[in-house]
Amino acid sequence: MKLLRSEFLKIRTTNAWWLFGLGALIMLALTFLANAVTAYYALTDSAPTDMSAEDAAAFEATQDVVYQAANLYTSGQFFGLLFVLLLGIVVITSEFQHQTATTTFLTTPHRTSVILAKLAAAALAGAGYWLVTTALNLPATIIFLNSQDFSNQLGEWSVIRSILLNLLAYVLWGILGVGFGVLIRSQIGATVTAVVLYLLGTFAGSLFFTLFANWIGQDWFQDLQFGLPSIASGLMVSGTNVPGQPVFWVGAVVLLGWTLVTGTIGTLITRTRDIS
Repeated sequence: MKLLRSEFLKIRTTNAWWLFGLGALIMLALTFLANAVTAYYALTDSAPTDMSAEDAAAFEATQDVVYQAANLYTSGQFFGLLFVLLLGIVVITSEFQHQTATTTFLTTPHRTSVILAKLAAAALAGAGYWLVTTALNLPATIIFLNSQDFSNQLGEWSVIRSILLNLLAYVLWGILGVGFGVLIRSQIGATVTAVVLYLLGTFAGSLFFTLFANWIGQDWFQDLQFGLPSIASGLMVSGTNVPGQPVFWVGAVVLLGWTLVTGTIGTLITRTRDIS
């Protein structure tokens, strides 16, 4: 607990947490606006008549009020997870950026305890980001649904499940950030690389798997894009299962796998790496 309090002190006494938080709030507002517009048309428009049976089924699933409610309640996840990832990176790389790693490990020679405290602090910080974003999404979504003559859908387990799994996503991405920061100790290098991989990697990965699946005529290959942690995170908070996509729990399993591997590697490297 002393180590954990120490990590929170380090987070609170830097500008990173509130700068990332401010960025997350701005993107949350923009994302909710976009999701609300999408939900408005999804809940009022009918499926085009020229769609294939498979595409029509997927379109109908996204028109369901439960699907749209879950999407609205978890608005801002994509960019919110990015800022949590960056905060997790700062938790570990700041030790090397400000040359305090030697003091930290001399004070607490058990490096495993130190890295576990950092993982826990990043995870709890991620939970804090989730709490704030969810507290804003709840009333905004309820107001929007009421304006469209729908109930708040909070009585639906699928919606509650999406909100809770969104909490899990925020927690796990904090841990991913610490693991990523261990691999690249330079704070600038780690943050820039993380942003590029997260944004461009998500788009490029989705485009590659989709185009290659169409080229070889194998629809299953397109599902491999859900192996990317950012896309898996979006899948796990879907309120309903969309035909042609894996079920929600596949995204949770994929993200848990990434987190377990990253956290283990980060712990092992920190225990053996020379910090001088």
